[in-house]
Amino acid sequence: MEAGPQPSAQFLTPEESADVDKALLSSSEKFLTRLTISSLRLLKQIAADTEVPMEELTHQQVIDWFEKDGKIRRDRGVEAAFLKW
Repeated sequence: MEAGPQPSAQFLTPEESADVDKALLSSSEKFLTRLTISSLRLLKQIAADTEVPMEELTHQQVIDWFEKDGKIRRDRGVEAAFLKW
């Protein structure tokens, strides 16, 4: 897997974050909303990297993608990986 276009340092844009903040949601609902938006973005990247439609991704393909991204991070450094942590 080659990392695709690099995300910004955060998975939510400032506008998305502001929209979540404005929403009439509890703190835990806002957290889950942010997590879901970020997960959607990440699943789109995994689908593109694996060339599998997002709706057809299996849990094993997601696990495999994370393992490959972790290996890239360990072997070539944080900047080479998709996830920057």
